[in-house]
Amino acid sequence: MEVLWFLPLLVVPVLFWTSSTFVYYFKKCFYVAYMMLLALIAIPICILKSGGRDVENMRIIRFLVRHVKYFLGLRFEIIGWEHLQTEGPYVIISNHQSSLDVLGLMEVLPDRCTTIAKKELLWAGTVGMACWLGGIVFINRKKTSDAKSVMVDTAKVMLHDKIRLWVFPEGTRNQKGDVLPFKKGAFHLAVQAQAPIIPIVFSSYSNFYLRKEKEFKSGKITLKILPKIETKGLTSDDVSSLCDQSYGVMRAAFLEISGQSQSNGPSNH
Repeated sequence: MEVLWFLPLLVVPVLFWTSSTFVYYFKKCFYVAYMMLLALIAIPICILKSGGRDVENMRIIRFLVRHVKYFLGLRFEIIGWEHLQTEGPYVIISNHQSSLDVLGLMEVLPDRCTTIAKKELLWAGTVGMACWLGGIVFINRKKTSDAKSVMVDTAKVMLHDKIRLWVFPEGTRNQKGDVLPFKKGAFHLAVQAQAPIIPIVFSSYSNFYLRKEKEFKSGKITLKILPKIETKGLTSDDVSSLCDQSYGVMRAAFLEISGQSQSNGPSNH
């Protein structure tokens, strides 16, 4: 009977080495649970340090999260660090593949930088509370008028408080091996704030993370930081061309660092 107590301890390692599906769900569950735990730790520290909601709390969150990659078997290669050495407010735009993007974001997140996220994240337990304390801007994607209003207010805050903002212009997660057409909100924001845009591109996760096939192996993610795109002097009439320009350079970089050849892809902005 005593042997039965050891069976779970034997089964888990065996499944880990023999079942890619088990590894997938184990890593996914661990990731969510551990991030909730880290958020629980971050909440009181953020409140004690800043007294409440403050973009400076992102430093605490960044510090607590940056080691998570090791547990998941991930490593990052950063190209173009020099392009983030920019003073004042700016808008970072990047492609969006999964919740794992958070780990890459924390690898390069500049000081006084927060993100735009869907409103549903606010209700994600301790993670939602930590995000709120970090000054993350929540938008209701189902109400375009509300989202536009938030963008206008955010542009004013960027100018007044000299903050930076990270936006995923695809608007949703995408694992189709390409970059989806961009929504224009981030570009309206940058033009309104007259702040430069800094594109950051994540390489494809397809060599280690496949959601449909339930695979989650160890792997390397390349982050390529591209030269800033100026918006000074631009108006709302220039937003479409600015969006097209940004999409073009980011898609080319994505295909390059992902080892894919250039091909015709999404282009309907």
